[in-house]
Amino acid sequence: MSTFEDREKGFEKKFAADQDLEFRAQSRGNRMLGEWAAKKMGLENVEDYVRAVMRAELGAGGEEDVARKVIQDLAGAGLEVRETEVRSKLEEFLAIAREQVKAGE
Repeated sequence: MSTFEDREKGFEKKFAADQDLEFRAQSRGNRMLGEWAAKKMGLENVEDYVRAVMRAELGAGGEEDVARKVIQDLAGAGLEVRETEVRSKLEEFLAIAREQVKAGE
């Protein structure tokens, strides 16, 4: 095998590992957002709501679907929460989750 092929395989492995870490971080960040929203709405069964948020992540829109669901649910619960606040929280939780995943937590 040539050096070029070795390097290419190394890049492919790193890309796959980076993608895996990012997927795990996004899932963890979305979970945190779901927990935050559930507490804000005063829901008794936080875990059920978190699972619903996680299912929204699986749609074609991914993170956008998660944000939209949480915004709609908060509004449906009669809470006045700006879209920018939800998106800001999502970014905050994603940053925390990335650090946790990198640290192996």
